[in-house]
Order: sequence, then structure tokens, then C-alpha cells
Amino acid sequence: MRPFEYASPETEIEALELMTDGSGDTALLAGGTDLIGLMQRDVLQPNRVVNVKNIESMRGVVPADDGLLIGALTTLEDLQDEPLAAQHRSLLHVVDGVRAIQIQSMGTVGGDLCHLPNCWYFRNGYGLLAMQDGESLVETGDNRYHAIFANQGPAKFVSASRFAPPLIAWEARVRVIGPRPQDEEWLPLEYFFQTPRTDRQGVTVLKPGQLISHVWVPLAQETRSATYDVMQLEGLDWPLASASVCLDLEGGTVKKAKIVLGHVAPVPWVSQAAADVLLGQSVSEATADLAGEAAVASASPLSDNEYRVRMARTAVKRAILKATDQLEGGL
Repeated sequence: MRPFEYASPETEIEALELMTDGSGDTALLAGGTDLIGLMQRDVLQPNRVVNVKNIESMRGVVPADDGLLIGALTTLEDLQDEPLAAQHRSLLHVVDGVRAIQIQSMGTVGGDLCHLPNCWYFRNGYGLLAMQDGESLVETGDNRYHAIFANQGPAKFVSASRFAPPLIAWEARVRVIGPRPQDEEWLPLEYFFQTPRTDRQGVTVLKPGQLISHVWVPLAQETRSATYDVMQLEGLDWPLASASVCLDLEGGTVKKAKIVLGHVAPVPWVSQAAADVLLGQSVSEATADLAGEAAVASASPLSDNEYRVRMARTAVKRAILKATDQLEGGL
């Protein structure tokens, strides 16, 4: 690990000042579950690390504007123990799927949303686009764990955030502050992520000197939600595919649906086609299966990852059944 400056602000304004007052790259330290490893591997080489863990205003869950305001520093464990979050079942399903008490106690919601790709080419120093001598290492090499959607461009990694799919399904918004102390923007989380086309771009729209401070999620007592992860291991692992759904039912039929897939594209993948299948229909294993088929109809798997198409289809189907308490026995 290379030498770096270290700062530990106690307010949002102090953090922004430290992020902009200095030369070179600055990295934020929250839970540290991703940053430390990337610095140890020399993938990231920040000149300054700003530890934001002591900023109390960015921690906790409180009611706000007919919804919940979740601080970016709220840990997975804090979210799981928060009674106000009980109706957002799909978020709690994410926490339950992280099978490591260390990550649950240290990992944060904001850190998860900004988690960099787990692509092995990226983490071995080949950059987000994994290019060498003008060729895509993903196209010519091992691509078992890469994108099956939106992979025609140079970016072929998959978004690593586990909270993004359920939060987008809930139509959450994110508060972005900086680089100046007075700069503040509320952005639909769906538009927070981007697919880079050059090495100068990142995986989110955050600009230098900006950070996430809070996430706002609407309250909707009648909304049924669920997240389903397809995992390879029972212990600490990343999903091979996941799906999150939010369903509003009226008279037993679906009047509103939002379905978001995770870990299958460079950004969380919203499937309007799958949602359209459910509208006006009652939820059953048959309709859930049709929605799963629609969700992957436009998939374009690479040479070694066609199996992930089946996993994504299954994740969508089971998330729908899980949201309506019909998962037991569903295939």
C-alpha cells in the first residue's frame, strides 16, 4: 500500500472541504470493506483518504416526506435492526443474503451503492474496461461472471451493488452533495449509475468532490417487495444474478410493478418488459414464469456466461413469488 494523507472530518462540510482542498485523487473511507483491498492491490492510489465514519448526520434512519431517510453511513446491521424499515422487505432480504457478520456490522448502504466492480480484470489492474493492447480481455478471455445485458460496448463488468436493485424498484432518490458546501441535488437512484465508455469515466455520475449523504425511500404500506439472489455458495459470496420487485395489487391483480435485475449488466437493469407482463394479471407461478422469460428475452450472453441467463430468469420468477408469499414450491 502506498503512503497517503489521512483526514477524519466530523461534518459534511468538513468532508467536502477535505475532498476538494488538495492535489491528486481523494478516496472516501466508510466501512472500508472495498477500499482497503483495492488500495492493497494498488488498483486505487489515492493521495488522501477521507474517513467519513464520524459524520453523525449521515447515519441512521428517520421518517421524512412520506418516506424514510437513510444515512449513507447506516450499516447493514443498523438497517436490519431498524423497526421503521420493516415494511421494506426487499432491503432486509439483501442484508439477510450477506452471510458475514463482519460485513453486516461494517458495510454501509452508501458504500454498497458505490462499490466498484468485482471483475477480476479490473481488480488485477486492467481498468474498468479491461483492455490490453486495444483488445477486450473479457471478450477473448474468461467471462463467466460478466454482463449478459448492455455488453455491446467496451464495459462488460456487472454492477456490484446489492442494494441498488431493491432501492431502484422502490423508486428511491439519492442526495448528492458537493463539491461546494452549498451544492445539493436529489437524484433518482436509477439515474445515479452509468456505463463508462472510456477509462476516464466511473460507474456512477459522481464528480470529483461529490459524495452520497442520504438515500430517501418512499413509504407504501400496500406495496409487496422482495429480493431474490442466486448464490453459488452458502457463505460470504456475491450473487450470480439477483432480482428485486415492488408490486402494488388491487383486487388480486397487479396495478403497478417495477422489476430490477442485479449483477447482470454494468448498471442495475430495469426490466420494463417483465413488469408489463404482470400488469392487470394475478400473480401465480405461471405469470411469474412469463415475467422471467420476458426479463431475459433481450439478453446477449458472452461466450462463457449463457448460464447466467437462466439464473436471471429464475431470480425474477422467484422474487415475484417471494413478494406475494408464494415462493414455497415455486420452481
